[in-house]
Amino acid sequence: MSQRRRTTLTTLGIAAALALQAAPAAAAPGGPGAGPRPCTADDAVEVPGAEHSVTACLPDLTTAGLQTAPPGQYTDVTDWTGLHVPGTQNPTGVPGLQVDGYFPDTSTSNTLHGWDHDSQFVLRIPDDWNGGLVVTGAPGTRKQYASDFLVSDSVLAQGFAYASTDKGNNGVDFYRDGVAPGDAVMEWHDRVTELAVAAKAALRQHLGRAPERTYVAGISNGGYLVRWQLENRAHLYDGGVDWEGTLFTPDGPNLFTYLPTAVRYTLGQAGAEDMYAAGFARGSEPLWEYHRQVYWGLTQKTYRAEFDPAYDPACPGPTAGATLPAILAPCPSDAGYDTWFADPRSQDVHDALARISLTGKIKKPLLTLHGTLDTLLPIGTDSDVYAEMVADQHRDRLHRYYRIEGGNHVDSLVALDPLHLRPMLPCFRTAFDALTAWVEEEAPPPASTTVPRPAGVVATDPALLDTCSLG
Repeated sequence: MSQRRRTTLTTLGIAAALALQAAPAAAAPGGPGAGPRPCTADDAVEVPGAEHSVTACLPDLTTAGLQTAPPGQYTDVTDWTGLHVPGTQNPTGVPGLQVDGYFPDTSTSNTLHGWDHDSQFVLRIPDDWNGGLVVTGAPGTRKQYASDFLVSDSVLAQGFAYASTDKGNNGVDFYRDGVAPGDAVMEWHDRVTELAVAAKAALRQHLGRAPERTYVAGISNGGYLVRWQLENRAHLYDGGVDWEGTLFTPDGPNLFTYLPTAVRYTLGQAGAEDMYAAGFARGSEPLWEYHRQVYWGLTQKTYRAEFDPAYDPACPGPTAGATLPAILAPCPSDAGYDTWFADPRSQDVHDALARISLTGKIKKPLLTLHGTLDTLLPIGTDSDVYAEMVADQHRDRLHRYYRIEGGNHVDSLVALDPLHLRPMLPCFRTAFDALTAWVEEEAPPPASTTVPRPAGVVATDPALLDTCSLG
């Protein structure tokens, strides 16, 4: 790949990383041009427990239609930019209701709609509702619109209602929310649960019947929340799809057992063999420069600040950075954090992680997808381990695990190595259909397997961009 092409991709990625902070304030929903007909009093959807909500009647709830409204009114393009392959075709033309609002909260990192209020949510109800609901929590430290292109479009086209939350804190300074280490992530659990309960009640009150089926789905941190919800709040759901969920465990493997090696690599203190030993896959090398510039340092320092603020109070400090270079730069002290994490004196960190860690004890059907070339959450230190945890809990009858050959953490990066990478979104769509067939028709999904990547096919070929067979 040409240096110019690499530079362009990196620039786009850095811009997307900056967008993780906070989008500019936008107009409140429900203004002129909101739809082909004005909303009436009968259209207003009450969301139990919400402090504020606004209902809009829209001709198209998909991203194609939402983008025709004033920027930021019904979706935030910056929130989902960089997560899919350009040229991906999504369904369009799904009329219905969109409810935007927020639940009571004390933090103010989400500035969308000029609300300066966290715990924002979006609920979409297609006119042709099929009686189902899909709930998701935002990936990364993004906001409630982050999964609009990846999840919302396709499930709405099938008739499902869709609900998403910003998780109660977002942006690169998310770790400032809460009092004790781990509080910010603990809130994520509560906000997904809160939204699932409220969305079910809102549908029951507005449409006269509760959802017949409720599914939870998500990518990255959203995938982690799928796992956690099915372990701890399973009564709310009928099943879930976990797309490369983050693995949190008290003692490892977790972010703190491998990211410090990536920080050392970033600082020129480690080589390729060290990276392989830490868990990064051979064949993922074309992705390393991008992750060195955008992901590794930022992820290590902000999550370490969330769970171990005393380790280096000066870095990142009260903010992850005032400028983009500062935000993306690693903390040099994090180069040795894995040594500290293995030290018995770090028990407080392990205790903080234990508050939010996974066990594998799922109680409803779960399909897990993970790319073999994921370079932020390496598959060998993440979903391979989680599948073993599920089996150790004797819950593997409820689990299917698909290792997607050539998949990486962010679909838009396939251009870095188009002959070896592949998009994950088509596999997610296939997995979601397999989940609903499993739950609703008692049709078991294909057995857990590694899904091979067709050789000699570029990532943007329709054979990869539009389809994915798990069987």
